[in-house]
Amino acid sequence: MKVLQFGRTGQVATAVQAAARESVEVTALSRAECDLENAEQIREAIREADCDLVLNTAAFTQVDPAEARPDEAFTVNAIAPDVMAEACAARGLPFVHLSTDAVFDGVTDRPYVETDEARPINAYGRSKLAGEQAVLAHPRTVVLRVSWVFSRYGRNYVSFMLRLARERDVLRVVADQFGSPTDGEALAAFLVATAPRWAGAPADDPAFGLFHFANAGETSRFDFAKAAIDRDPQARARIEPTTQAAFAEPAPRPPRSPLDTAKLRAVFGFEPEPWRAAVERTADRLIASGLAV
Repeated sequence: MKVLQFGRTGQVATAVQAAARESVEVTALSRAECDLENAEQIREAIREADCDLVLNTAAFTQVDPAEARPDEAFTVNAIAPDVMAEACAARGLPFVHLSTDAVFDGVTDRPYVETDEARPINAYGRSKLAGEQAVLAHPRTVVLRVSWVFSRYGRNYVSFMLRLARERDVLRVVADQFGSPTDGEALAAFLVATAPRWAGAPADDPAFGLFHFANAGETSRFDFAKAAIDRDPQARARIEPTTQAAFAEPAPRPPRSPLDTAKLRAVFGFEPEPWRAAVERTADRLIASGLAV
């Protein structure tokens, strides 16, 4: 089983490479090896690849900079995936793409399902929604929406909060934003395990289409951070709740965007782990390895 992966150094990209070591051969392309703003480079990479599936883990993920650079965000998050999906279709290859809960406005009283209307409220979310729509217009494509991704790899919310809790006396964390954290390593394991099914499935297989992938349950940013920080005996910060309004951020955030994963369970039989257990395990590993500092 051979996978061509766009993205090499991000946390999910790194987690996929780690998960695939013994079962799947992954060729991961960095931005230096394939410029995501160059459509012909993308097409050439897919035309020449010896692979059974193409996976896109690369994206413009910086929410606030996307407000100032919407054209760049749109190129990377919408145009590039469309080119990838089109090139895959030309070769009869399945294409798997990652999206985000930021396609929703956050005005909900329940977890979002795949059929809910997407109404993004920032440039990042708009660019990702455009990417979803473009990708899903091609055959044998998969879009996995994820949210609040964390892992042992790269800079993410868990590692960032652990570091701040060691550096500061007081740490103010938003308590009025809610979502479903996503274990990036569980996501990577799922992608690797499911790759053979996608590679062998016909276009009408229910394994293709739009899915939500996140850990079970929902939490606030405050409790998400606290679950990790409470694992660290070296943490010194007093954690205090605050509001989104207290932060002058260029991009608005959805106040509540938990993801319902019932479709994922129905089609793949995948049971997401409760978010707290996954966060605590990741925090323990980061603390033990020294990567939290």
